[in-house]
Amino acid sequence: MIEDVAALIGDRVRRTPVVELGLPGGQAVTLKLELLQHTGSFKPRGAFANVLSAPSLPSTLVAASGGNHGLAVAYVARVLDLTAQIFVPQSAPAVKVARLRSLGAEVHQVGATYQEAYAASASAAAADDALGVHAYDGVLTLAGQGTTGREIAEQVTDVDSVLVAVGGGGFLGGIASWFGSQRRMVAVEPEGSATYAAALAAGQPVDISPGGLASDSLGASRIGSSAWQAMRAADVASLVVSDDEIVAARELLWRELRIAAEPGGAVALAAVLSGRYRPAPGEKVVVVVCGANADPADLPLD
Repeated sequence: MIEDVAALIGDRVRRTPVVELGLPGGQAVTLKLELLQHTGSFKPRGAFANVLSAPSLPSTLVAASGGNHGLAVAYVARVLDLTAQIFVPQSAPAVKVARLRSLGAEVHQVGATYQEAYAASASAAAADDALGVHAYDGVLTLAGQGTTGREIAEQVTDVDSVLVAVGGGGFLGGIASWFGSQRRMVAVEPEGSATYAAALAAGQPVDISPGGLASDSLGASRIGSSAWQAMRAADVASLVVSDDEIVAARELLWRELRIAAEPGGAVALAAVLSGRYRPAPGEKVVVVVCGANADPADLPLD
């Protein structure tokens, strides 16, 4: 299915580059720079997959989002000459809300969490000729995000392991659907928003109360059911990193590569930089940098 979706969305999404980064201690990793995707995150892949797979194009797209998914849906609406209604929690960063409006979306700031914003979006999504596009769950969403895995396989030879940040799980669920259990898949989550770790501990998806530095992009209240199934089928491992470790990874990306990632975008790298993930000698590690929608003013000047 991922191959079919890749053909469907075609050049509407960017084939994002990869770059090698040497880490302190001599370890090198390959970064997949998905933060260079349209709107600054991987989200347009799944959004295009959902909309272009509809039996007929709707007139209005509706989405609930911490910010990045809403930006993607607003972008898709603009490209396809549709309207967009985006529901975001009141905690959504001002930079994301401003960009949503610049893309022409009607923005509704509702509730304290993504889940509350999602509940508020239901009536708009149920309107005639509207299409609700979920932020991280559903087969088409996973297939769209899985095109990233397809690109990694084409760009990096002999991949051993892929580390991906997880919020609701749609991104890694899609990438894991591409690679299956042939490669080591690692979910990396911030300690305040660890939906996959909580599901593993309980043996099934459970609700959490998201919080912490990266919760604006990774603050789902529950792992998506489609993502959970895909991640368990691929035997995805789980790691949790602290806010301080995320800050260190984000600063390293800036100092070494002048890449201004958002906190959620630096989460996967934080696992390697902190030593929570220790690659074996010679292991080919791909780390996905997944988002760039944050105010860069707090990055170091050096």
